[in-house]
Amino acid sequence: MRILYSHRIRSRDGQAVHLEAMVAALRAEGHEVRVVGPAGFERGSLGGDSQAVSFIRRRLPAWVGELAELAYAVPATIRLDRAAATFRPDAIYERANLFHLAGTVVAARRGLPLLLEVNAPLAEERARFGGLALRPIAALFERLVWRRADRVLPVTAVLAAQVAQAGVPASRITVVPNGIAPEDFPARPTAPSRDNIVLGFIGFLRDWHGLASVVRAVAAVEPALRPVLHVAGDGPARAGLERTAAECGVADRVRFTGLIPREQVPEVIAGFDIALQPAAVAYACPLKVLEYMAAGRPILAPDQPNIRELLEHDRTALLFDPADPDALWRGAMRLAGDPALRRRLGEAARAEILRRDLTWQGHARRVARLAAAEASRRGARPAAGTAPEPAA
Repeated sequence: MRILYSHRIRSRDGQAVHLEAMVAALRAEGHEVRVVGPAGFERGSLGGDSQAVSFIRRRLPAWVGELAELAYAVPATIRLDRAAATFRPDAIYERANLFHLAGTVVAARRGLPLLLEVNAPLAEERARFGGLALRPIAALFERLVWRRADRVLPVTAVLAAQVAQAGVPASRITVVPNGIAPEDFPARPTAPSRDNIVLGFIGFLRDWHGLASVVRAVAAVEPALRPVLHVAGDGPARAGLERTAAECGVADRVRFTGLIPREQVPEVIAGFDIALQPAAVAYACPLKVLEYMAAGRPILAPDQPNIRELLEHDRTALLFDPADPDALWRGAMRLAGDPALRRRLGEAARAEILRRDLTWQGHARRVARLAAAEASRRGARPAAGTAPEPAA
């Protein structure tokens, strides 16, 4: 099949990992993929954003930046339409973003099926965490894009329920979670014995991740254990975490290594005795959890519906009650004192990736089947070798 991949990503962060992994997997399956997005994406650095966007967000009122995002929909749509005219795709695959209407408009204009990847209810998320001055408009456009897509592909069942509540029929919703490339995480033995147990976290650092409580717990633990917290990542919460570690007298036992190049992620995670997901928003499919699973690390994560879509308590992870402020640390201490439990959970988590095919390659095959089914319904002939997905 020919698939036109539309996005509006600028930063080379977890979003870029998903985009590039899916494009590579689709191409490996024999499909032609053309990617259309902001011109600066290919030149972007790890964790970086465009200077213009950063300036607008820092110096100008929120509504000015949001109007600029909305205005960007015009050149983005023109660029995607020109690509559709020359590439002649069988389907458009778009990563949803606020005020990003290109796929919706071009799919309607060209008579093409639109598959929409949804990673979050972005109007709600931006209003909660980043501020959103034009929330009614953003929410209106978000619902419009969801409803006009031929297939909506949320990353969790929790998010699928929100999409359905917005008026999208269940028959047009298919959950496609984040994935992993298992070959990037070769099987390794349990992390070597050492004097200190290493608790590890990797990813962008925000206050809601709950790492401050972990830092304070490291300071309060009995001297005989002396765990080390390894934080691999950067973000707005880092400075506060460093201050907390210094104030608690454990700066020597809380290591911050900053942003990690993608090729180094498997090696870094392999050094974790216990892999932490201290908190998660209710609808997310955390990429780090899949990385922890593929690396065979014992995972400690909150017991909530979206996390249970990936992990099972006492089989592939230890899940703790997020309402209990001491539950995470009790779980950490249980794992710290039980090497056999750590080994069992890590091995089961890695096996789960393969058992459920939670891989980018598997997701690419699924997306291609969905695209072929939608093209077939519209009377187009998908490329040879792609079997249409059965009707939901």
